[in-house]
Amino acid sequence: METGNVMILYFMPDSRLGNGVAVFDSWHEAKKDSAMDLFAHYMAYWVAGVKLIFIFPLLVVLFTGTRQTKIWAVAAMILSIATYFWKLHPLIVKLDAMGKITPKGYSRTLWLMIAGFLIMFSGALAVYLFTI
Repeated sequence: METGNVMILYFMPDSRLGNGVAVFDSWHEAKKDSAMDLFAHYMAYWVAGVKLIFIFPLLVVLFTGTRQTKIWAVAAMILSIATYFWKLHPLIVKLDAMGKITPKGYSRTLWLMIAGFLIMFSGALAVYLFTI
């Protein structure tokens, strides 16, 4: 799924699918100013690159890591995903409340999706730890 998000950010950032940034009305407003448009695209590509920095090492851990390394990798994933609620979620809630997100209520959808990932990874880790 994250690979799809990277592809969307690199090749279809105007999409509302996955992590496409077209849900932000500011994305469309940035297109009116060439410098802001370049900055907006830079940030979308930067996010895609950061996602790759997580995906590739995770694949290495999954294919070559020891049991202990895999457990710690899942714990690190849980913590890194949870950081969404620290800075990003409050911002998107404010943007949503200001009517700057289309569709309205997208912040709630994103909250549910990310909470679901946290529950899934935490549950998988718990099952793995308690069934060994």
